[in-house]
Amino acid sequence: MAEQEAGGTMAEEAKMGEDILQVLQDMANRLRLHAIRTLCASGFRHPTLCSSASEIMSVLLFYIMRYKLTDPENPNNDRFVLSKRLSFVNVATGWLGQGLGITCGMAYTGRYFDKASYRVFCLIGDGESSEGSVWEAMAFASHYSLDNLVAIFDVNHCHSSTQPLEHRVDLFQKRCEAFGWSTFVVDGRDVEALCHVFQQAAQVKSKPTAVVAKTFRGHGMPHVEDAEHWHERPMPKERVEAIIKLIESQIQTKKKLNPKPPVEDSPQINITDIEMTSPPAYNVGDMIATRKACGLALAKLGRANDRVVVLDGDSKNSTFSDIFKKEHPEHFIECSSEQNMVSVALGCATRGRMVTFLCTFAAFLARAFDQIRMGAISRTSINLIGSHCGASIGEDSPSQMALEDLAMFRTVPNCTIFCPSDAISTEHAVFLAANTKGMCYIRISRPETAVIYTPDEIFEIGRAKVVRNNVNDRLTVVGAGVTLHEALAAADDLSKQDISIRVIDLFTVKPLDAATINSNAKATGGQIITVEDHSSEGGIGEAVCAAVSMVPDILVHQLAVPGAPRSEKPNEPLSMFGISARQITVAVKCILMN
Repeated sequence: MAEQEAGGTMAEEAKMGEDILQVLQDMANRLRLHAIRTLCASGFRHPTLCSSASEIMSVLLFYIMRYKLTDPENPNNDRFVLSKRLSFVNVATGWLGQGLGITCGMAYTGRYFDKASYRVFCLIGDGESSEGSVWEAMAFASHYSLDNLVAIFDVNHCHSSTQPLEHRVDLFQKRCEAFGWSTFVVDGRDVEALCHVFQQAAQVKSKPTAVVAKTFRGHGMPHVEDAEHWHERPMPKERVEAIIKLIESQIQTKKKLNPKPPVEDSPQINITDIEMTSPPAYNVGDMIATRKACGLALAKLGRANDRVVVLDGDSKNSTFSDIFKKEHPEHFIECSSEQNMVSVALGCATRGRMVTFLCTFAAFLARAFDQIRMGAISRTSINLIGSHCGASIGEDSPSQMALEDLAMFRTVPNCTIFCPSDAISTEHAVFLAANTKGMCYIRISRPETAVIYTPDEIFEIGRAKVVRNNVNDRLTVVGAGVTLHEALAAADDLSKQDISIRVIDLFTVKPLDAATINSNAKATGGQIITVEDHSSEGGIGEAVCAAVSMVPDILVHQLAVPGAPRSEKPNEPLSMFGISARQITVAVKCILMN
């Protein structure tokens, strides 16, 4: 336990030069001036918040952190995370509570993969500390002994009403220590105390460090500091000008401090152009669930490149990510909770240091949607694998049936969505995702399905497969995943009745192969049936409707899971919810008879 007050340790350490301390204080005031001018000019209503952390930022950026100012993406630089998007901040953390989890991913990469000297710092507001995701990250960092991580709690009595802990830095300290962190309490307005605390944090081994800094919103602004009524309120111009003049009068030097250079010990890496070491080892007709094929593909990917990391949310036996863990244990991270898992994955992927995959039940990814969309905004390349999709999981609880995941990921900017239908297309999806910039989502299923492709089949993003066609085809059925197999079974049944239909495997739902869909629909009478193990809202049917909306004389008929599902025996759910081969057959006949 580390109950150290900054004042109790200063006497034991050499006094810093007064000139350096003055420069740091002057830099803090310059930061304060920049914040006031920028925020007031833009009409932003939080000018008091940045003032509370100005001394913290001055000490961090100009005295403690080691980085190349001219090369912000240098892999050896220390990292810094806060809930804002700046040029030297690698990720946008959106609303409160995401930053520390991302910091954990950066720190984990530095400690266990890069094994480098760079350190990671995260600034957390006291309001932000009310978010559960912060404490998920606190538990994660402690469990993995991330001693290269420092979290700074800016306890500034923030917001339009006082926070539950108010200014009780002792309670913050107890909470941090309870989570296994080395914890220091400091006056966040005192640059000398901050310098000593951060120097002490650098000496802590085998556990992360929390710095609990007592500050005041609006610090340095007379009659505004710690005054509740100025939060979320623009300041009158005359008051702003008076405050600016006062702060300017307190700046005593024109000196600047350059950051210390980083230690150049990060390894050179290459995560581009990862190729399969051998063709997929499956034969047509083999029965295997795409979730298991995905686990095997990840293990194979790990052999192809040693910078692959797989994260799981305590579901590895069901997602088959345990196959990867058994073969590559040092590159597997157990995260337990989905929100923190996505944040850690985003941190691992920053600066292009790792090929990052995370696995869980697709339904549980809804918990982490804010982290997912913010990762897309940051253009971070992570790959999310969602298993147990749709009602086809059968006897499993409806709480685990993902029927909205396609809708969710279709709204994510620049997200590639794979929906493989057999083991071979699943393996290709994994390798394509590993080489794709931006976010990817791979939708995999629980039931065993037959392999329909040969090992030498070629797959491309945005290119659908016409898996059944004939010159006499009278209608086109579009499916993906388990419903593709239902469509093929329906095609076999209809052929015995002299009815020929065309079947398309989408492979990627986004981007959608509109050209293939349109050309085949025109060739088969302008009639399309989409069949999906997903709700009708936001799924394959609506994606296809959008693709053909500007093409005349094409009609789309949607078969999807209606309403709320419930547990059923294996092989019953598809029929129960109207997406089985029998119901596709009935739908085809009804359309052709009208």
